[in-house]
Formats: sequence, C-alpha cells, structure tokens
Amino acid sequence: MAEHYAQFVGIDVAAATVTVSVWQADGTAGTPFTVAQDAAGYAQLEAHLAQTAVAAAATLVVLEATGSYWLRLATHLVGQGYAVSVLNPAQAHHFARTLLRRDKHDAADACLLAQLAATLQPAVWTPPPAVYEELRQRLVQRDSLVGLRQQVRNQRHALQQQPLVVAAVQQRMEALLATLDEQIQQIEREVHRVLQQDSAWAQAAARLQSIPGVGLLTSGWLLVTTLAFSACETPEAATAYAGLAPRARQSGTSVRGRARIGHSGNRRLRTAPYLATLSATRFNPVIRTLYERLKAAGKPEKVARCAAARKLLHLAWAVVTKEQDFDPDYGQPAPVAASGA
Repeated sequence: MAEHYAQFVGIDVAAATVTVSVWQADGTAGTPFTVAQDAAGYAQLEAHLAQTAVAAAATLVVLEATGSYWLRLATHLVGQGYAVSVLNPAQAHHFARTLLRRDKHDAADACLLAQLAATLQPAVWTPPPAVYEELRQRLVQRDSLVGLRQQVRNQRHALQQQPLVVAAVQQRMEALLATLDEQIQQIEREVHRVLQQDSAWAQAAARLQSIPGVGLLTSGWLLVTTLAFSACETPEAATAYAGLAPRARQSGTSVRGRARIGHSGNRRLRTAPYLATLSATRFNPVIRTLYERLKAAGKPEKVARCAAARKLLHLAWAVVTKEQDFDPDYGQPAPVAASGA
C-alpha cells in the first residue's frame, strides 16, 4: 500500500553540488535551488525543507544512483528521518520519455525526479549494513591494484625487449611488483576477515562458495552489488540488473534482429559471474552441462559463456535467498518415473 506523503523532493546529485526541487502533494512546486555537496550544504537543504512545515517522515526524496556521489546524501537524509528512494538512472530516463521531456540540465532533472516521486511513489531505500562499505572499498581497491600490476608487468615485458636493460630500472619494477602482490594478498585477507564480522553476510558468502567455481572474491562482489540479493526479488531481476539478460530486437515480421547482451546494467555484477565461468565450466556440473550443450549446438564462445554466467547468477540467487548450499539438481527437470511393467 502506498504511503501518504505530503511533500515530494527531487534531487539531482553532482560531484560538488546538489540541485533540489520541492513539490507539494497538491501539485504546487517551488523554485529549484542548489546547495553544496557537503555537510554545510546538507544543513541548508534541511533548513529549506523545514520551512514547509512538513515532517521529514511525510517527505519522499528521490534521487538517482549516479556514480558514487549519491550514497552519502541518501544515507544522511535517511538518518534525519526522511523517506528516500534511490532510482536506477534508466528509470528516470524512461519516465522523462513518457512526458516527452527534452530539457537536460540540473534544475530540469531535479524537477523531473520530484514529479516522478509524486506520480510513482517508488519504494523506499534502506541503507546497506556497515559491512557493505568495508567490503566494497576493499574490493574496488583490489581491482585497481590488479590493473596497476598488469600495467607494470607489461612495462617489464617491454623493457626486457630492449638491447640494454638498466639494472636499477628493472630492480625498481620488481620491487613494485612485489609490493603490489603483497598489498593484493593483504586485501584478500581483509575481505575474509570483514565478511566474518557480519553473521548474515558470512553465511551468505559461505553458501555462495559452496557453488563450484565461486570463490571468496566472486562471492564478495555478488554480495556487494546485490546487497546480499535483497535488491533482487527474482533470479530474472538479478540477471536483468547485471545486464546479462538477452534483449530481443523485433518489429512486425520484417525486422528480426539477433538477441544481444547490452552494455547496460551493473558492470561488476556482470563481470563477476562471467569470470567465474572460467572455472565453473570445468568443475561445476550444472554450468559445464549447459556450456557444453551450447558449444555442441554451434553457439559462439561468448554466447555460451554469457549463458553460463546467467545460470551461475541464478544459482547464486537461489543459495542466498533460500538459505541452502549448492544443489546440483537446482533448476534441472525432474526425472520421469518409470512406468510399471
């Protein structure tokens, strides 16, 4: 049942500023205003909202999950008692198309979000548990260090092709690689320790790692990107959020395009199961059977790999939401009972 809000606030979030539009339940709208994206700006925002004499709990605030800029503001507003809804930018884009909106600037975006809040009253967002940031920041940093390590390895390879290799230069490269290796290993130890500090996430990670092909880091990314699958009511929702659901292209009888995996969705949620299929197609009986069947049918490697990643994500959703370890019979057809003689 929809809540009865008296005030709707749309906020367009940028790196240094936030632009705000306030709509009342009767449809009247104030002039959009901009404040700084910091503690002082947040205080100005709250002071402005307080002038309307509408309680925080009766105010629905809507903003988009753009980059990493939105999280601090959303968490702050929830802490102050406001109802906050966080949208995928695609949702606001589609809403704008239904209104035939063409304007694209901060004030127009804030007004659009306020109108969306009043019209659709999207579900209220709940801040993630403390383990979320502890885990996410470490995983992001590890990815950065792994990328940097590969760059240094490439530089070392290029150096070794030179007719003369300066010993001091090579020594510094080797020392840097050793440091990066140690830092990456340290982060992995911290990821394991952090997961153990939250019993629910620790149990979810253990269940994910019961799936052959899913290790510590993959389980960490799956938990972070889906908030332990609380953000995905169905396995289909998880694959759509990851951008692993094929999108058909058809119009009438004359246009029949090949179904494709798009570039939309959460990149990290898409990458984690995709990379895990490198192991799962060898050691996971469910994934291996699917992968080999598609390859035998002549499907390209990427198509088979994406289908395997999609199936792996379904398995991940199942073990976490059903609170059961991996079952190789999950999603398989039931055996046909033999008829009596």
